[in-house]
Formats: sequence, C-alpha cells, structure tokens
Amino acid sequence: MEHKTSKEPLKASTARQYSSDFDVEQMPSGPASLKDNGSPTTTAWLQCAGAFFLFLNSWGLINTFGAFQTIYQEGILRNHTPSSISWIGSFQSFLLFFCGLLVGPLFDAGHVVPLVYAGSFLIVFGMMMTSISYLYWHIFLGQGLLVGLGCACFFIPSVAILPLYFKKNMALAMGIAASGSSIGGVMYPILFQRILPQIGFGWATRTLAFVMLGTLMIPLCITKMPPSTTRPKHVMDKTVFKDYAFLMFALSSVFGFIGLYIPFYYIQLYSLERHLSIKVIPYLLPILNAGSFFGRIVPNHIADQIGSLNTAIVCTSVASLLGFVWIGIYNLPGVIVFCILYGFFSGSFLSLGPAVVAALSPNPEALGSRLSLLFLPASIGVLIGNPIAGALLESGWIGLQAFCGTCIAMSVLLAILARILSRGVRFAIKI
Repeated sequence: MEHKTSKEPLKASTARQYSSDFDVEQMPSGPASLKDNGSPTTTAWLQCAGAFFLFLNSWGLINTFGAFQTIYQEGILRNHTPSSISWIGSFQSFLLFFCGLLVGPLFDAGHVVPLVYAGSFLIVFGMMMTSISYLYWHIFLGQGLLVGLGCACFFIPSVAILPLYFKKNMALAMGIAASGSSIGGVMYPILFQRILPQIGFGWATRTLAFVMLGTLMIPLCITKMPPSTTRPKHVMDKTVFKDYAFLMFALSSVFGFIGLYIPFYYIQLYSLERHLSIKVIPYLLPILNAGSFFGRIVPNHIADQIGSLNTAIVCTSVASLLGFVWIGIYNLPGVIVFCILYGFFSGSFLSLGPAVVAALSPNPEALGSRLSLLFLPASIGVLIGNPIAGALLESGWIGLQAFCGTCIAMSVLLAILARILSRGVRFAIKI
C-alpha cells in the first residue's frame, strides 16, 4: 500500500507538467468503446479491421515496390541504374513518414474521415497515372509522389486510432492491423506478376488500382474517431523534446529504416543475378512478406506480456544478424529460408513502433502528434537507405548486405539505450 501511495504524486506531477506544456480541451479520458472489464468491444475491433485495410493499401503497396523495381529494371526503365529506380519507392516511403508532421495533428484534431477519403483518391489516382506512364519522371510523379501522399494520409490514422479504442491487447491489435501490409505485400506482387504477361504493364497496374479501390471501401465506411477524445489546442507536443528516451528511440528508427527494407527491394534482383530458378524468383517477395505477416502477429502477442520495446529489441537483433548471414547465401533453398526468417523478425519493427511510442508517451490522446514526430526523422532513413544500397551494389553484393546488417545493428543499440534512459538498467521490467 505504501508503494502504491508513493506513486500517486508522480502521476499528478506528470499530468500537470504535460498540461502546462501541451494545452488540451479536457473531455472524458481513457480508451473509448471498452467493456466494463477493459476488454475491447465490437466497435474497437471494427476500427482494427479498418486499420488493417489502410495498412494493406499503404505499407502493403510500398512492400510491393520490389516487384516494380525488377520489372522497371528489366523493362521500360532498363537504361536507368538500380539506385535511380529505387528513388521512386524510397520517395513513397519518405512522404508516408514526412507528411506525418501534418497528418498527425490533423488526426489529433479529429479529421480522420477526411484523411481516409483524401488518401483513397490519391492512391487510386496515382496508380492510374502510373499505368499510362513510360518515362522515368512520369512514374516518379504518379507512383512516387501521388501514391506516397496517399499513403501518408493513411499511415498515422491506421496506427494512432487503435490506442484510443484499446486498453487490453493493444499490441496484438497493432499487430493484426499492421499484418495488412504483409498481406498486401503477398497479394499485390503475385497478382501483378501473374497478369503482367497476359495484359501488359498498363492494365496490370490499373487492375491493382481497382483492387485497391474495392478494399478501401471498408475503411471508408467504418473508420471513425471515438466519441470521447481529448482535442489538442496546439499542434506541437513540446514535452517530447524533454523526453530523451523517446528521442533516442526516434534515432533508432532512422537507422532501422535505412537498412530494414533493403532485402524487400533487392532480393529478386539478387536471385536473378545468381541465376536461381526463374519460376520461383517472382514469389520471393511474397514469401518475404508472408514471413512478416506472422512477424507482426506473434511478436505483438508476446509484447502484451513482456513489453513492446523488449520484444522489438530481440526481434530486430535477429534481423540484423540475418542481414549479415545473407552474405553467405548463394542457393535457392537458402534464399527461401532467409526470406521466411528475415520477413518474420523484421515484421515487428513497423508494427511494434507505435506501441513503443504509446508506452513512452505520458498522454495517449496526443499519440498522433508523437508518431508524426517519430516518423519525421525516420523519413530520411527510408529516403536514403535503398538508393545508398543501390549505389553500393555497383561494387558488388557484399557491400549492400553488410550495409543492411550494420544499419539494423545500430538501430538495436540505440533502442537499448532508449530503454535504459526510460527504465534504467533493470532488465526484468516490462516496457
């Protein structure tokens, strides 16, 4: 009883400090749509389903770019280097993160429905424009700029809405929603590469756009803010600049995103140059994404028991090790096993990040703003990572593979430092 009483003044102090630095209009607090025992209701799980389809058509589409990279490299952009082609996909990811600086505060202000409508239009329109493109700058504007802006409208709402509805099983709900990116990364490359020889690049790309339009009808119909949410008066959470654990985790994310998606872009090209089975190569990216599907569900379920940051550190450490192991893989069975394992252990990096931010944040009602501040520096990582890898590829595959493993290892070290700053050196503590 004495221990519990001693914590109360600390909580009150934290609340007063937060209120002074980040003015809010006070409304009923706590996660909405919860049963009396704290369990999520049907409404909460519907929001999880909506977030799943937002992930499907944002990160799922970005995870598909490895298939486009190979098609462009062997086809209409054959005169361009792998590094210059990868700028298209990297710019998509950059906009997804960078525009969170605007999307996060808009979400916190309650404008989730307009964001979903805007993102749906931009993604479908961007893919339609890509389907009629044949020059590099055409594709860059359609697939890089328009689709990237559409993905930016989806990403913050898809991760920030769940803590408003979930108290129990939040990390699991995050994992289920984020698994949409893995399903998209399996479904879209297989569909695109199977119909491409029959109907050509234009109609294959338009077919993807029509599938996206159909699946986006679900979040357009069910996504909504909870009725009781604290609305920030200011768009900037100034307390974040005093939160050194959060800042260290943000720096960890930069290095993680520099290296983490290199295999997603280059594994098919690597297998082509190794003269592996031409029948299996188109399925390597879907296998990688299938592994990440389970990597978003299983670790997130474990994270509800031992903590999101603890789980992320373990999984990302294994992903770093696999990045170095990639150097010694030359045959098809080895590549397939690598895709499965790397997909699994890298999958938690994206799905656990928002849960870690929620654990480090004093007020979950400002999670949208905090996520936008997390992903702003991460946008630089996703922008430069794959083009740097493409430039290293000109000197051989070993430099690219070592770069992948080293960047992820740096991310792990910084995440461990963030944990120490938040809870000290005690290892047997949930965070």
